[in-house]
Amino acid sequence: MHNQLSVVIISKNEEKFIADAVESALFANEVLVLDSGSTDNTCTIAQEHGAKVLHQDWLGFGAQKNKAVGLAKNDWVFVLDSDERITAELQSEILNTLQDPAADGYHTARLNNFFGKNIWHCGLYPDYSIRLFNRQKGRFNNVPVHESVQIQGNTDKLKNHMIHLAFDTVEEFSNKQKKYAALSQKKKNLIKAFFSPIWTFLKIYIFRLGFVEGWRGFVIAKVYAQYTFWKYCK
Repeated sequence: MHNQLSVVIISKNEEKFIADAVESALFANEVLVLDSGSTDNTCTIAQEHGAKVLHQDWLGFGAQKNKAVGLAKNDWVFVLDSDERITAELQSEILNTLQDPAADGYHTARLNNFFGKNIWHCGLYPDYSIRLFNRQKGRFNNVPVHESVQIQGNTDKLKNHMIHLAFDTVEEFSNKQKKYAALSQKKKNLIKAFFSPIWTFLKIYIFRLGFVEGWRGFVIAKVYAQYTFWKYCK
């Protein structure tokens, strides 16, 4: 008998995404949504689609996810964002892996969808991060943004990817990067504010083959370059 699995999702005002996220996680023994005060129909939709919904005031990304992981009924957890989907292939691989886990945590690839198209270049694939892990051996760090799981043990990689519905519009993408830049603020440095965006653009658009993605690749490189500028110039 394989280990029991909980899929945990943190949410706030995610009524646009939450139904499909929960649906993709129903292969697990538990789907837990930890909501931080939605004023839309997120909680109702999540419950209607089979999730257990609990409330926790916002603690910060890492702390909120640690809280959700701690509230799950199983030690093995998969942490999913509301705008992510676990594919059928990944579902099967997870279940097979949990029959006899060889590691304490598993890096999972993510295929990012920007403006209605899956992006295979720009350095955005495979976009690995640890999502499946034994909570007795791992927890999220407590950084302001881009939190990650720290494992006290050995790790491995899953072969299949999940889907991330990153951004529908350029405006949405740009606004989110401004927010992240504010959370990741560096000491003001005009030299880095000038040179870092140039390098970021060239790295993404040229060296990581962003140009293959057409106008989307150009926009992705441009906005990430702006992000590095905002980090050092604000």
